[in-house]
Amino acid sequence: MFVAQLLASVGFSTIFPFLPNYVEHLGVRGGGSLVFWVSAVFSVQAVSMMFAAPIWGAVADRYGRKLMVVRSLIGGAVIILLMGFARSAEELTLLRLIQGLVTGVMSASSSLVASVTPRERLGYAMGLMQTANWAGVSVGPMIGGVLEFFFGYRIAFVVTAALLLLGGVLVMVRVEERFTRPESVARGVSGVWRSWGLVVRAPGVLLAYLLRFLAWLGRTMLTPFLPLFVAAIAARPEVAGLYTGLAIGLASAAGTLSGVVLGRLSDRVGSKPVLVVSAVATALFYVPLTFVTEVWQLVVLNTLVGFAVGGVLPAISAMLARLTDPSEAGTVYGLDTSIGSASRAVAPLVAGAIVTLTSAPGETQYRYIFLAAGALFLLAAGLAAWRLPKPEAERARAAAAARPGAG
Repeated sequence: MFVAQLLASVGFSTIFPFLPNYVEHLGVRGGGSLVFWVSAVFSVQAVSMMFAAPIWGAVADRYGRKLMVVRSLIGGAVIILLMGFARSAEELTLLRLIQGLVTGVMSASSSLVASVTPRERLGYAMGLMQTANWAGVSVGPMIGGVLEFFFGYRIAFVVTAALLLLGGVLVMVRVEERFTRPESVARGVSGVWRSWGLVVRAPGVLLAYLLRFLAWLGRTMLTPFLPLFVAAIAARPEVAGLYTGLAIGLASAAGTLSGVVLGRLSDRVGSKPVLVVSAVATALFYVPLTFVTEVWQLVVLNTLVGFAVGGVLPAISAMLARLTDPSEAGTVYGLDTSIGSASRAVAPLVAGAIVTLTSAPGETQYRYIFLAAGALFLLAAGLAAWRLPKPEAERARAAAAARPGAG
């Protein structure tokens, strides 16, 4: 699963550095500004995934998690390949919407891992999955920047499709799942509604989902506009794609390191202290990004942000697994992906509004997005410190959730 997740992360992140520039390259056949269509390309995928992920999660609990991993990888390969042949921003937006309905690799992989991992090792396991994700994201943008610079935009979509297809084949051939549907997991629409209800009513789960929403909102607000911001401060705007890939790649590499280290630490001290300290650190590192004037400053500070965020996201994933029944792992992480997708859908719209409101006539101002992101992580840290259970209570709830018949 680690290799499949790594290939998926490399593939999906390959197109990130230049996706806004690709929108500009394709052009718009109808109406709408560049900011609108850049926001739409990022938002529609998240919106469609927000609705599809809980359904796929419920299907995973009834028919197996491996099937869902294969579905998301191979389906994603087909859709990404078609994006390379899009002829307008509108066509690209439509394909991104379909991508959200079909994919969801991280959700499917997390549910498979959570369903078979001992509760006392969840922090390390989720940290390892986060490592695969961040490691892929650390390499993918740099690959995408190089491919775009030397070969143009479209070849990156072909490379991404090939990586996803390879990941799907590896899962089909190399991953074994001895899945038996638990008797407590009912079939049909009513059974799905019952599963969703059991998950959201579990103590602490709704707060964990809120923290996920805030963390993803803060982390992804700048994503649609980062290439444009880099181009605005770079001495050579024509290589903005390379700089953007470097900034994203180093931040993800830092998250790769911290994901494993802090994930293992959360197994010993609990998710709460790791989450609170990491969220505060993320907020503090975002503030000076508002004042950068050169690319190297952005790269250094964004790398520090990546290291801090590497402690936030796996802690939330491990917390969700500890507070819920392993038989409902697909539903838990399907809903989790839906929450994350909702935040990613809102993020470009919020960022676009911030850019519009803070920009003077004749100029475009991106800097205040960093301050807004820092404020969101500070809010998440405050909520976690105030409302999350102490480590002892968290371990007690995990033990209760793991008992036969729990949930």
